This record gives sequence, C-alpha cells and structure tokens, in this order.
Amino acid sequence: MKLLLPIAASLSLALAAFAVTAQDAAAPAAPATDAQAAPAADAAPGELKGDPMRGKGLVYTCKGCHGIPGYKNAYPSYHVPKIGGQSAAYLSAALNEYRSGNRKHPTMQAQAQSFSEQDIADIAAYLSSIK
Repeated sequence: MKLLLPIAASLSLALAAFAVTAQDAAAPAAPATDAQAAPAADAAPGELKGDPMRGKGLVYTCKGCHGIPGYKNAYPSYHVPKIGGQSAAYLSAALNEYRSGNRKHPTMQAQAQSFSEQDIADIAAYLSSIK
C-alpha cells in the first residue's frame, strides 16, 4: 500500500505536466512585444513580470493540497500552508528553492522542477492576487 501513494503522486504530476504542455501547445503563438520581452517598470532589473491570467492556468494542481482548509498530508505528516494571498516575492523564492533542492519536499520539488522561470513568475503573480 505504501508504494501506491508515490506511484499515484508521480502519475498525477506527469498528467498535470502533460495537460499544461498540451494547453500551451493549443494556444496560438503570439509574437513577443516589447512589453513582454522587458521586465515591468515596477520589476527589479532581471526580474520577470508575472502574468496572473497565465498563472491561474498553472495552479490547478496546487488546489489539490493548498486549497483545502486545514489539510494535513498523510505522509509525512505536516500542515499544508495557505498560498493564496502570499507575496509574489515569497512565492517565487519558495518555488525556486524547491526547484534548486534547497527546500525539501518531494512533491513540491517535482512540481517546481517542471516550471520555467516565467511559469514561476506567473504563478506567483496569480497567487499573490488572491484575497
């Protein structure tokens, strides 16, 4: 029974990654504009501007754990934090730390490793906009 949870989680992540890739592939490619290519005026140099609408499409799997009030993971047992309304800087830093391996959690590391820098900026922009 212990083996089924990691297999199910891996399958879920693979399907989620495929769905996001398929969703992106189905959207017509728009030519990059100067506004998209350059960071926003309120962004620090080298910082990407996040697109909250694109981020909304990327966070659908996050709701499975982070969208349930008071949710605790079965193994290992820990409280799943609320991420809606957190600051974009905090969310970006956390996802980048999971992606680099500086924060340890197998599911979050797998999720973060599947995201590009732009994906992380978009996710942070969306989640920080939630009240």
